[in-house]
Amino acid sequence: MSAPLLIELLTEELPPKALSKLSTAFAEGVHMGLVKLGLVDATVAVHPFATPRRLAVLIEGVRATADDVTRRDKVLPVSVGLQADGTASPSLVKKLTVMGFADKNPADLEIENDGKQDVYFIAYTQKGAVLADVLENVLNEASSKLPIPKVMTYQIHAGTTAEQDVQFVRPVKRLVVLYGADVLPVSAFGVNADRLTDGHRFLGQTNINIPNAHEYAHILRTEGMVEPDYKIRRESIYEQLKNKAGAYAVIMPEALLDEVNSLTEWPVVYKAQFEQEFLSVPQECLILTMQTNQKYFAMTDANGALVNEFLVVSNLLTDAPEQIIEGNARVVRPRLADAQFFFEQDKKRNLDDMVTKLQTVVYHNKLGSQGERVARVQAIAAYLAEQLGADVVDAKRAAYIAKADLVSDMVGEFPELQGVMGRYYATHHGEKAEVAAACAEHYQPRFAGDALPATQIGLIGAIADKLETLVGIWGVGLQPTGEKDPFALRRHALGVVRMLLEKQLPLSLQETLVQAQNQFAGNAQVKNSVAEVKAFMLDRLRGLLKEQGYAPAHIEAVLANNPDNLSDVIAKLQAVQAFAVLPEAQDLAAANKRCVNILRKAAEKNETIAQALNPALMNEAAEQSLATAVADVRPVVTNALAQRDYTVALNTLAKLRASVDAFFADVMVMADDAAVRANRLKLLQELATLMNGVADISQLAV
Repeated sequence: MSAPLLIELLTEELPPKALSKLSTAFAEGVHMGLVKLGLVDATVAVHPFATPRRLAVLIEGVRATADDVTRRDKVLPVSVGLQADGTASPSLVKKLTVMGFADKNPADLEIENDGKQDVYFIAYTQKGAVLADVLENVLNEASSKLPIPKVMTYQIHAGTTAEQDVQFVRPVKRLVVLYGADVLPVSAFGVNADRLTDGHRFLGQTNINIPNAHEYAHILRTEGMVEPDYKIRRESIYEQLKNKAGAYAVIMPEALLDEVNSLTEWPVVYKAQFEQEFLSVPQECLILTMQTNQKYFAMTDANGALVNEFLVVSNLLTDAPEQIIEGNARVVRPRLADAQFFFEQDKKRNLDDMVTKLQTVVYHNKLGSQGERVARVQAIAAYLAEQLGADVVDAKRAAYIAKADLVSDMVGEFPELQGVMGRYYATHHGEKAEVAAACAEHYQPRFAGDALPATQIGLIGAIADKLETLVGIWGVGLQPTGEKDPFALRRHALGVVRMLLEKQLPLSLQETLVQAQNQFAGNAQVKNSVAEVKAFMLDRLRGLLKEQGYAPAHIEAVLANNPDNLSDVIAKLQAVQAFAVLPEAQDLAAANKRCVNILRKAAEKNETIAQALNPALMNEAAEQSLATAVADVRPVVTNALAQRDYTVALNTLAKLRASVDAFFADVMVMADDAAVRANRLKLLQELATLMNGVADISQLAV
C-alpha cells in the first residue's frame, strides 16, 4: 500500500532570507529519512512548499510499512565466542544481547571462514519500518539538519502545569500530517498532528480542513488566500512587477525578489511615487535606499535613468489600495531625504581633506592606516603606468583620491556604494573623467565574472590596489586557509590574473610583485611573500583556465614553465592544443620527458655539461644528425618565439621527430668517455631548451 504523504508545519514568521534554503532542506531531509527506512523510493516526486509562516512537503508513493529485510550480520570470531566446554563465552552473550538476540546460543549461529578464521554470523529477518511509528524521528532528524546557525528554544504546556522545552527555527503552532486522506497519529515539536491549518492572517480563513494530501495546495489557495508554492509565488511577483511597470524597466535583484517572496503569502504589487526633487541625488543611492531599507523595486526609463515611481510588493489584496500606496510613499520620503542630505554635505568637503582624514582610519594594525595604504598604492600605480605607457600623473592622482569616499557620510550609511560615490565626488570637484572613473573601477572585478575596468587608469588602479592587498595581507601571515579567506585574497588574485590575461598587459608578474613588496620595506612585520603570492596567483590562473575548458595536460604544459608574462598564456595554450593533435606530438613529448629526466639525474650526480657543442666529439651518425637538425630549426623557432607565433614554433619542432627517435635508439648518452658524455649532455640541453620554449611538452606524454 502506498499513498501521498503531506506534512505541514504552521509556525510563527520564519526568517525571510533563509526561507528558500529551509524549504529545500526540510523537504529533502524528510524524503531521504523515509528513503533510508525503505518507506519510499529515491526517485518519487517531492513537492516542497514554503511561505513566511509554513514549511510543508508533499511526497508521492510513500508506503505505510516498509518491506521486511533478510539480514546476515557478523557477530564474533568463534575462538572468542566459544568456551572450551562448548558453551557461549561472556563476550558472545554480551554481543548477542546488544544486537537484540539475548535468547540465541551458539547452535543458532552460522559459522563461516572469512579467510583468516572461523566467524559466527547470525541470519534474521528485520521487520520493515511502520510509517506512523517512525515519522516523528524522521521529522526531528530533518529539523536538526536545517541550514540555520541557531534554532529557537521555547516552552509549551505539556499538561495542566508542566512545561516542555521545544526546539525549532520558530515556534510551531499547528502540525498537519496526512497520509492520503488519513491523519497519522504523530506528535512532533510539542504539537499533535491534525488536518487543520490556517490561511492568510487577514485575507483567508482559519481552521481550514484539508481533506487529503493532494488537495493541500488547492484548498490553501481557494480558502486560505495563500500561495504555498515558493516558485509559483515568486513567478507571480516577477510577472506583476513587469506588468505594473508598464513602459519602465524594473530593477529586480534576485536577492530582493527572494526576500519579498519570503515575506508574503498572497503577493500583490502596487505602484507609488516620491518627489521628483530627490532625483538630483545619484540614482545608485536612491535605488539602494529603496531596496535595502524598504524592500521596494525601483524603475528606470528607456535611457536607464531612475524615475520617481517605485513598486511595492504587499501582502494585502484590496480594492482600495490608496492607503497602502500613500503609506509606503510616506515611509520612503525620510530615507530619500537622508540620502539627499548626505550627498549635499559630502559635496561640500574637499577631496584632499577627505584623503587626509584617511590617516585616522585603521586599515590593519600591522599595515597602518588607509592613508598609508593610499601612498603604497600610489607608488605601485606609478610603476604600472610607466610600464604600460600611461599617464603617470593621472595614475597617481586616481590612486590618491580613490579611497576618499570611505570617510563620506553616504558610504558610512551605505558601504556598498564605495567607489560609486567616489566617482560622483571626483566628477563634482572637476577631476578628469578617466581619473574619476578609476575611483569606481579600481574595485573591479568585484566578483567572479564581473566586468573589468574599462579605462586604462582604472585598470592600473585596480591592479595596484589588489596587489597591495595580496602582498601586505599575505606578508603578515593572513593567507587563505581551507574555506576561510576573510580578506578575499582569492578574489583579488583572480582579478589581477584576469586583467593581465584578458587585457593582454605585457607586465612581468615577478617584477610587479617585487614593486608591491618594496612598498613595505620599512615594515618589519611584513615578510617577503613574492614567491608565495606568485605561486598562489598561478594556481588561480590554473583554475580559471580549467573553467574555460582547456585540457589539464595542456594547462600544466604551459604553467610548468612558470610563466611571468601572462599576456601570452592563451596563445601558448592554443599552440599546444594544435601541436597535441600532430602525429609527431606523442613521440616528441615522450622523448622530451626522457631528455629532461636524463638532465635531472646528471645534475644530481654533478655531471659536467660542455660549454659548447664540439662536432669533433660526435662519433655516432644519429647524434650528428640530431645536432644538424637542431641547428637547422633553431633560427626558425627562435624567430617564431620572438614574434609570439607559438604555433609555428611547435610545428617546426615536430620536424625533429625522426632525428630524436634515432638518437635515443642508437646513442648512449652516458658514455664512458667523460668528454663525449659532456658533449652529448650539452646536445640534450640544447634540445630541451628548444623544445620547451613554448611549453613543457613532456606534460603531454601519455
